[in-house]
Amino acid sequence: MKSNGTRLLAAVSADEPSAADLAAIDAEMPLILAERDLLDAQIAVLDRTPTEVDTRRLRRARHRVLTARRTVANRTSGLGVA
Repeated sequence: MKSNGTRLLAAVSADEPSAADLAAIDAEMPLILAERDLLDAQIAVLDRTPTEVDTRRLRRARHRVLTARRTVANRTSGLGVA
């Protein structure tokens, strides 16, 4: 029979991400950051009319998201993972 401390340690270890999970997150980090930047740009113009600078910021952020999505998709399709 396991002690309470051993059970707690096993439960904590089971909840932590595996090396494969961390690698997947790391591979998608450029996309995550690009999506965050796009969200920041969208939030900035929620309560006002976008200026020319805002419009360029939004366009560039959208472009970065699309580029990052393409990169992630190409990387996963090359591995045979859908």
